Amino acid sequence: MRFFRESKQFIIVMFILYVVLKILFISGMASPYIQQIIQYAIIIALASLGLNIIYGFTGQFSLGHAAFYGIGAYTSAYITKMFGIDNIFSYIPVLMLCGIISGLIGFLIGIPILKLKDDFLAIATLGFGTLVRVFFDNSDKITDVLGGSRGFVGIPKITNLDLVLVVFAFIVIITRYMIKSRFGLFWRCIKEDELAATSIGINTANMKLMAFTYGCMLAGCGGAFYANLYSFLHPSNFDILRSIDFLIIVIIGGMGNITGTIYASIIWVGFIEGLRIVLPSEIMDLRWVVIPVLLICIMMWRPYGIMVKKPR
Repeated sequence: MRFFRESKQFIIVMFILYVVLKILFISGMASPYIQQIIQYAIIIALASLGLNIIYGFTGQFSLGHAAFYGIGAYTSAYITKMFGIDNIFSYIPVLMLCGIISGLIGFLIGIPILKLKDDFLAIATLGFGTLVRVFFDNSDKITDVLGGSRGFVGIPKITNLDLVLVVFAFIVIITRYMIKSRFGLFWRCIKEDELAATSIGINTANMKLMAFTYGCMLAGCGGAFYANLYSFLHPSNFDILRSIDFLIIVIIGGMGNITGTIYASIIWVGFIEGLRIVLPSEIMDLRWVVIPVLLICIMMWRPYGIMVKKPR
């Protein structure tokens, strides 16, 4: 297919990366903890890519992205635990289902709230994110398996490097193709001037809903991987702070830049986990002082993102 041919360079880079990481994993040069962090960085990049579609390309300011990430996580955790799924081939349909469910909920939520703009849209998505967090906190009242505020335990650990990297590469290729298609052009037009986009015949409501749904699907897939990587979920993993993490990654990488989102995800996860290793446990909380200072420096140095040049 054409978009695979056009993405030949990206596929080659991903293949080389896979071989290098596989060697590190098999040889034991990367500890189990480092292996887990590498996979987690890829998962965060996948979910952040979804927010970049929503905010970076279409200009819809969402603060509830972690809610769809959590929906995918809890859906995958529940299905894999209840049905005893413990292999990759049985897990792939579950992964697709998690993405579909998150996308469907995003579609239903998007119909009313995408009529709002700017700060009002941010508040609406923030409200939905809070609602989902409260639901997770009280989910044990529906079924004790979900754990509620105690957390969801006993999740099968299925996520591995092979599956994460292949799915991530495939989704990036599809996303790049969509961005280069007329849909991507419509999204960018809406971001620049929605009124002008409407005047030339673009159905802005449908295009915004499409971008929002697709971004939520990617968040759901990322959440599914997360659940089956760490084998434990807690509602606090999907609060407003996680949505802020995704937003920071999109802004640091550059709004509307796929490569920048990938790099920023790796830098963000690597820096946070690196501080966890470097700093003594007694002063671990100092990383929440170092991180804001770093963000201020980055925004002063590259205000449009590390991969975006200053517009002339």
